[in-house]
Amino acid sequence: MEERTRAAALRYLAALNRHDADAVAACVAENFVNEHVSSMGRDVVGREAYRERLDGFLADFADLKYVMDDLVIRDVRAVLAYTMSFRLVPAGHAPVRVRGVFRLWVDADGLIARRIDYWDGSEVRRQLAAASSSASSAGSGTSAV
Repeated sequence: MEERTRAAALRYLAALNRHDADAVAACVAENFVNEHVSSMGRDVVGREAYRERLDGFLADFADLKYVMDDLVIRDVRAVLAYTMSFRLVPAGHAPVRVRGVFRLWVDADGLIARRIDYWDGSEVRRQLAAASSSASSAGSGTSAV
């Protein structure tokens, strides 16, 4: 059971890192529940609804990469700590790096039935504001030392 859980968690992370929306959706159960603790995240229920959002997510998060910092498996549950980096396209390709945690539940078919994602939305906002400020300073001919 734990090997199935580990394989499902690693397969899901690999699909995200390949930016392959179909492969990501194939990792989750038909009645998948995706919950975000951050106010910046958007919850969704169902594989089909999740798949519909993936193209936009992957397009907005250019160069998306999850690096696994830790993985703890117990029965059908996985806790995967990660560092996520990307360039946010709607914010002028501003670079962001944030740590977070996925809590995953894997069903008997080896698919992720539920994911709770924890990450710090205020840290993302801080980095976006800093990138915006740096871009403004660069455009005005001043530079920070």
